[in-house]
Amino acid sequence: MQVKRFFAADMRQAMKLVRDELGADAAIIGNRRIAGGVELTAALDYKLSALTPRVPNMELEDELRKTQSRIVTAQAELSMRGEADGNTNRQLFAGLPLTAGLPLTAAEPLSEPTYAAPARPAPAPAQASAGVDPRALDSMRFELNSLRELMEVQLGTLAWNQLQGSRPAQANLYRRLQRIGLSGPLSRDLLAMITDIEEPRQAWRMLLAHLARMIAVPEVEPLEEGGVIAMVGPAGMGKTTTLAKLAARYVLKYGAQNVALVSMDSFRIGAQEQLKTLGRILNVPVTHVDPGQSLVQALDPLLRKRVVLIDTAGLQASDPALRMQLESLAGRGIRSKNYLVLATTSQKQVLTAAYHSYKRCGLAGCILTKLDETASLGEVLSLAISHELPVAYLTDGPRIPDDLHLPRRHQLVSRAVSVQMQEEPSEEAMADMFADIYHSPTKQVG
Repeated sequence: MQVKRFFAADMRQAMKLVRDELGADAAIIGNRRIAGGVELTAALDYKLSALTPRVPNMELEDELRKTQSRIVTAQAELSMRGEADGNTNRQLFAGLPLTAGLPLTAAEPLSEPTYAAPARPAPAPAQASAGVDPRALDSMRFELNSLRELMEVQLGTLAWNQLQGSRPAQANLYRRLQRIGLSGPLSRDLLAMITDIEEPRQAWRMLLAHLARMIAVPEVEPLEEGGVIAMVGPAGMGKTTTLAKLAARYVLKYGAQNVALVSMDSFRIGAQEQLKTLGRILNVPVTHVDPGQSLVQALDPLLRKRVVLIDTAGLQASDPALRMQLESLAGRGIRSKNYLVLATTSQKQVLTAAYHSYKRCGLAGCILTKLDETASLGEVLSLAISHELPVAYLTDGPRIPDDLHLPRRHQLVSRAVSVQMQEEPSEEAMADMFADIYHSPTKQVG
């Protein structure tokens, strides 16, 4: 028997290392949290008397789904009652197999846990909370999260293998959507719209047509509506360049007398000088707002302008200055339309983190930048569709304002198809896609 330890930042990456090193037949015999990630202990040719043949079947999938549901329910119970009722927590998880040392594979049927009923009423919350060890609760949460991630990976592999065998045409469509970079839940929703189409080419065309209709775009161009328009987003997304393109577009069309620029970026070296230079070139006024200064007062002299464009600082989510900046933009006296600037070259995790960090100020939509440099548009389209963010503008180069465009949904989908991956996605990538589907609120596949 071959036993090996694997280290990774999270459970999903660790499972991928196990698959790459030992193959799909490896069994997980231990997991624990370490500094900077997790440690998995896996074994090849691990024998268990209760091990059943590794043949996917509906009974096993149903059992895995039931177990995953219990894990999610138990985690919610723990979150709500962890510090209020320690004894109840211990009774809740008394029958749940969380300790490391037991292998968990997709072929192993999971026994249904039993929960012990309390023998007497729980003590008062004040007394119970005093006896709860926070480290034990953190360890239990980690075990629950680890077990849930293991279940998601194994369910994804099981569902993907089953779909390939039972519905190869639909599996091929999933592969093509994965090459574009679309998320698992969005791919599932798209395929649910064409269940009655059997011809592959027609099904693919209808998929792309449905995808185009799901992309929201503003009915009226933001510059035409006027008002206060703010560019928000992390550093490096192209906020200042996009603002320069918008300002130049407006000046060329309507003149410089009805537009003004505002900079809230006092953190990046040269940011204010960059906007001053733009203001001199376009002959438009530039106002700088320092941290702590009232944005309402700074904008008051500019309210007679038809369009006011605000450039913000790209700060980390943990920076207190970001919270102050977003609260200023969300103020009632501002009434600004805030657009999240997203570089299409960014990874899925970066795009998701940007949305959750900046949604607090109220987002009117998004602006997609660097389309000329991207290798995939599926990730950013998935984010915009799933969070109902209208795509207001596209940028695909450094020229001001020539490389700023209004979005056309079908053209955007065509561009996403044209820059798709050339090689077929790996089996691990497809299994991760289905794990993403199982992680979404709706757990139905195919």
